[in-house]
Amino acid sequence: MRRDEQVGPGRTVTAGDALLLAAGAAELAADGLARALGRVRELLNRADLDELATEGRRELKARGQLVFDRLAAGPAHLEILAQHAAARRTAPAGDD
Repeated sequence: MRRDEQVGPGRTVTAGDALLLAAGAAELAADGLARALGRVRELLNRADLDELATEGRRELKARGQLVFDRLAAGPAHLEILAQHAAARRTAPAGDD
């Protein structure tokens, strides 16, 4: 027994079509996952894995240092100028 549903003008999707679409999407996802696992396996078999991990840690630490440096520096020069300009615009005339 097939139950048809009207999807749009001239388009009908049956329950069988929906099942085939879902199965196709699941197969596509499984294929992508298999490829990703294959890449991970290749990465783990690399001879320079320790060097690669060390370089990755070094880069992450450098990025972290940049974040802390940026936060510790305080507001940027242009931001301070913009705050002063906004304060002047909202101040009553003659308070300069």
